[in-house]
Amino acid sequence: MARGKLAGKHADGVEENVEEILEELRGMANPRNVEGMARFGINPQNTLGISVTDLKPIAKRLGKDHRLALALWESGVHEARALAAFVDDRAELTEAQMERWAADFDSWDICDGCCLHLFGDSPLAWKKAVDWSKREEEYVKRAGYALMAVLAVHDKAALDAKFLRLLPHIVRGSKDERNFVRKAVNWAMRQIGKRNLALNKAAIAAAKEILALDTKAARWIARDALRELEGEGVRARLVSRAQRERLKRPFKARRT
Repeated sequence: MARGKLAGKHADGVEENVEEILEELRGMANPRNVEGMARFGINPQNTLGISVTDLKPIAKRLGKDHRLALALWESGVHEARALAAFVDDRAELTEAQMERWAADFDSWDICDGCCLHLFGDSPLAWKKAVDWSKREEEYVKRAGYALMAVLAVHDKAALDAKFLRLLPHIVRGSKDERNFVRKAVNWAMRQIGKRNLALNKAAIAAAKEILALDTKAARWIARDALRELEGEGVRARLVSRAQRERLKRPFKARRT
């Protein structure tokens, strides 16, 4: 099959299709990019140096295919695993699979990609966010906080109470000095604090609690979060959003 014509779920055999996809990916390999990715903390092992921007058209062409996603992941190739997160069908995602993939995480970008493009859409996302935030493995713990950040952005229907219950886990995670954990803890706090005015106030209070811990990681997490959450830009957007939401309410409800 010619490059660019891969049929994904329409292929006769998953194994044959995976080999064709891997052949296409190898043809796109860029060793210079691998060096650059390594400087940004991306594991260079089994990495071809293909950007996510270049992977997205392939993912779109392949469509959703659970069996193909599993096979791509098992290849161990960095970019194939990134594709797997795009291609997998969340309706067929299980907790066991989430645990298997999380145990394989060896790079922050694959961890975040899975959380953003697959795990965050799962009904299990809230449970795994808390469970994984308590784990010791660096990238599994990061996945817990990455899920919190993703949920804060994408779960529009979630009540504030669900995010308030995450803040103590964020405070706890701020004690971890590992770079990829502390960055995810900070990410989760900032996203929750940008959701609305009430959560902004709660996240700022949590950030100040973290600052009082007075460790290197805690100081960085808290100061960086406070810089954004207390900034005029974020506050103005949240006030404007609150005003728009108020205007959407029925007139009678606004008067009572």
